[in-house]
Amino acid sequence: MRALITHAHSDHARLGSREYHAPASGVGLLRRRLGEVPIHDHAFGERLAFGDTTVSFHPAGHVLGSAQIRIEHGGEVWVVSGDYKRVADPSCEAFEVVPCDVFITEATFALPIYRWDPLERVMAELLAWWDGNAAERRASVLFCYALGKAQRVLAEIGRRTDREVFVHGAIDALLDAYRGEGVALAPTRPVAAEARGKSFAGELIIAPPSAFGSPWLRRFGDAGTGFASGWMRVRGHRRRRGFDRGFVLSDHVDWPGLLQTIRETGAGRVYATHGYSDTLARYLRETGLWAAPLQTRFEDEEEDPEVADATHL
Repeated sequence: MRALITHAHSDHARLGSREYHAPASGVGLLRRRLGEVPIHDHAFGERLAFGDTTVSFHPAGHVLGSAQIRIEHGGEVWVVSGDYKRVADPSCEAFEVVPCDVFITEATFALPIYRWDPLERVMAELLAWWDGNAAERRASVLFCYALGKAQRVLAEIGRRTDREVFVHGAIDALLDAYRGEGVALAPTRPVAAEARGKSFAGELIIAPPSAFGSPWLRRFGDAGTGFASGWMRVRGHRRRRGFDRGFVLSDHVDWPGLLQTIRETGAGRVYATHGYSDTLARYLRETGLWAAPLQTRFEDEEEDPEVADATHL
């Protein structure tokens, strides 16, 4: 069995195939996920022939090395989007619109309520939160997904300050793969390298959601806690999880971006998967477009599977 991989998150990259094909910039992350299996790396846009079918990878803007897969057969073009976003992100390749006849789109945030704030506003809020906690001699512990979100936050922080950031081991293990691809990140130091009893007052620590409520968190004393995710658009998610602050920052496309992308592909047929797929398909049909939900293994997850697999690798 041959697998074409969109990116290295666990719900998209799994063992069980004879060989794997993926964009070159994402292979380092895939190696951490899959181990020493046969992985063929390809440039974005490179055309591969499998029998009478031609495929190619195109940037999805989700995480480093994430791809949409273009499949051409018998004069018809299908595009599998994987996960994607449209906003600029210094930690990964920018999304590319790929014209097609049939578009398979994610629907993680396919509700009108999900509209992302300007990045500058989000980062200003995050840095002000860090400064506010520092003024009170408290640590700031920011929880976000270990693969993709953490590196995006570090890249954005590095563009605004040269302050050092402490990181959980699950995040530290992935940073070399990003830096090896030339991604500039804020200076980091693993928490595990510090002696027990060290004060983290005034410091920013980035950790995966799985560390929230764990004994590891006790190292930081009376710390402020925040969560960076698109799910923070709905205040009830933050209250239910118990974080002090929520920062609306997603590596998925929002509702306006979703509709814009579908329109720009020119697709006559759309399949929606992975999220609010029924809702999106119904909306598209009401606009006159052929659309249907496409059931997948993770279709019934209430939230992104990254939450359940927070350390990822």
